[in-house]
Amino acid sequence: MEIMVVGGGGREHAIIRKLKENPKVNKIYCLPGNGGIAQDAVCVNIGAKEIDKIVSFAVENKIDYAVVAPDDPLVLGLVDELEKVGIPSFGPNKRAAIIEGSKAFSKNMMKKYGIPTADYEIFTDPIKALEYVKTTSYPTVIKADGLALGKGVIIAEDYETAKSAIESIMVDKTFGDSGKTIVIEQFLVGPEVSVLSFTDGKTIVPMISSMDHKRAHDNDEGLNTGGMGTIAPNPYYTKEVAKRCMDEIFLPTIDAMNKEGRTFKGCLYFGLMITADGPKVIEYNCRFGDPETQVVLPLLKTDLLSVMMAVTEGRLGEMNVSFCEDKSACCVIVASNGYPSSYKKGFEIHLPKENANEIIYVAGAAQNEDKLVTSGGRILGAVSTAGSLKEAINNAYKLVERIKIDNTFYRKDIGQRALAASKEN
Repeated sequence: MEIMVVGGGGREHAIIRKLKENPKVNKIYCLPGNGGIAQDAVCVNIGAKEIDKIVSFAVENKIDYAVVAPDDPLVLGLVDELEKVGIPSFGPNKRAAIIEGSKAFSKNMMKKYGIPTADYEIFTDPIKALEYVKTTSYPTVIKADGLALGKGVIIAEDYETAKSAIESIMVDKTFGDSGKTIVIEQFLVGPEVSVLSFTDGKTIVPMISSMDHKRAHDNDEGLNTGGMGTIAPNPYYTKEVAKRCMDEIFLPTIDAMNKEGRTFKGCLYFGLMITADGPKVIEYNCRFGDPETQVVLPLLKTDLLSVMMAVTEGRLGEMNVSFCEDKSACCVIVASNGYPSSYKKGFEIHLPKENANEIIYVAGAAQNEDKLVTSGGRILGAVSTAGSLKEAINNAYKLVERIKIDNTFYRKDIGQRALAASKEN
């Protein structure tokens, strides 16, 4: 089979490495890919939002199956366009991708169908939003309605911060049209859990849970990032919590989307907060999370391509999808100094040979003649799987120490909060 994966980061590298395990896969193209992905797939210099060019490439190269990984092309309707030319794809169509493309849509849907989430108000007028935050309780959460590279969420501790956030998003248009509408919602308290799930719109199969680390520096200090590391499974996601999530959130969400005429087929990501009142939805994503994918897929025992094709063909209920329940995984992100603000590029990357139970997923790297050099904020993820969370964490950091790149940093505390909450301590 000839496979096409759209995207170019660590998440896509993880998907490609897993797809390669299927013996039917002859060739994988990645659009646009990166310098590290080039070791595992044929990279093609077409951007993930260049919908027409992607479709033309797929037709010309007789692609048998496509995986659309990032949010932008999904929200723009790439899956719809590929299906029009007869290319089956993994990912939701445009109507379903709105669950991430518009926070206002998803919040209103949850309210309509009784899915637990934070209380909220929606604003299209900055003056009315500013009046509202004079009376609300703090901290409060302000979100740009549309896609904003994971940076469109501001936790405001006081009125001045809220005022600044509203003006930045709605008046200064920091996130462009994504900020024409904003959601202001109640600040929830509790441990966060990420749950990716396979769904064909009828059956939903949650993957192994994970915990992301969003802040740039240790002890959850510094700016919000795309994610500085992850562990799986998440110790806060107990069997009892999982059952409540299935009954109160997962199945009702699939049902709600069907009733809205927006049947979701692909990977639906649930960002959850385990509050004193039970689990609540913080956010939905219409695709695999990054870097959650980097710890979830290494623990998947079932063939990924088979699962994806079952989702596309509406027969997920026939599949037995299983994960390594007796293993844990840890991913430590190595980033360029200065990330998530400004940073320098072009530093040479020296990658060690991977040992058993180790994987390096490359994100922000480019090929410069025969050298691999840094080209982004998050450069790579060092991943280890092991029989215990403690061992997975220790081995991931040992792997990081063998990677040689100048002008980088990484968090030293990935997984420590999970370890403290787990039964291993």
